[in-house]
Amino acid sequence: MVLASFAADSLSLGAHWIYDVQKITDTYGRIESLIKPGPDSYHNTKNAGEFTHYGDQTYILLQSLAAEKAFDLNDFSSRWQKMFENYNGYIDGATSKTLAYYAKGRSPEKAGSHTGDFGGPARIAPLVYLYSDDIETLVESVRTQTAMTHNDPNTLDTAEFFARAVVLVLNGSSPVEALKQTAASHFDMSPISMWVSDGIKSKDQDTISVISGFGQACSTSLVFPGVIHLIARYENDLKEALIQSIMAGGESAARGAVTGMILGAYLGIEQLPQEWTAGMKKISEIKKLLDSLIEDLN
Repeated sequence: MVLASFAADSLSLGAHWIYDVQKITDTYGRIESLIKPGPDSYHNTKNAGEFTHYGDQTYILLQSLAAEKAFDLNDFSSRWQKMFENYNGYIDGATSKTLAYYAKGRSPEKAGSHTGDFGGPARIAPLVYLYSDDIETLVESVRTQTAMTHNDPNTLDTAEFFARAVVLVLNGSSPVEALKQTAASHFDMSPISMWVSDGIKSKDQDTISVISGFGQACSTSLVFPGVIHLIARYENDLKEALIQSIMAGGESAARGAVTGMILGAYLGIEQLPQEWTAGMKKISEIKKLLDSLIEDLN
């Protein structure tokens, strides 16, 4: 689950935020391996196997969890701010606004931007790893970590939705059934219910066309139904889901991170191409942090 989420981010790095799908094909062909971003990329300081700014933040969250053996907002906030002091990568709007609020003296609980992008919910896989058997603590934690940078109501609900859904998957539900059940039981009167329905209805259609129709940009309202489409269409094919997310262009990193989390939880490590995980620059550190977290808790 966690490795698939990280792998999705790393796989997306080279073509992230390219909205012209023909340009992706012309430049890279079908992206099936980790690639270095081009000179005109938002991530042109990164190399193949590294992460976007989303993956880097997820890694910082994992470090914090392993150090504290729990989610501690103050510790996560401190590590997060330190990472961005001399960050060798792209700093997006939500991050810039949050850092500005910190500079004005706001606390972690009050520093979050009101940006409604999908990047905040994209970080939650390590929290699910830690709290999958404690749903209320998990829900509180994913909402709090998301609000630290993306304090938007629908975006907070999105983090909770995918946390609840992936726990159902870990407990034996199929992804599509988990999505339907979570929407019906907790988000019936929310826009999320419509996004889930629209995504599932599109599962037999061409992915590039569907995601273009929903919208390729970063807003939660655009990314969310595309994630549902990918999960529903490729429910038994993790590799193809993540490749198709990238080939559909735009916000492929956050879209892929959550898709990878859900399908990784369902299909297991066997469906995750070994070359993707082996090629990640921080794979050894990630595995050590995951192992130490569980060993210490046990």
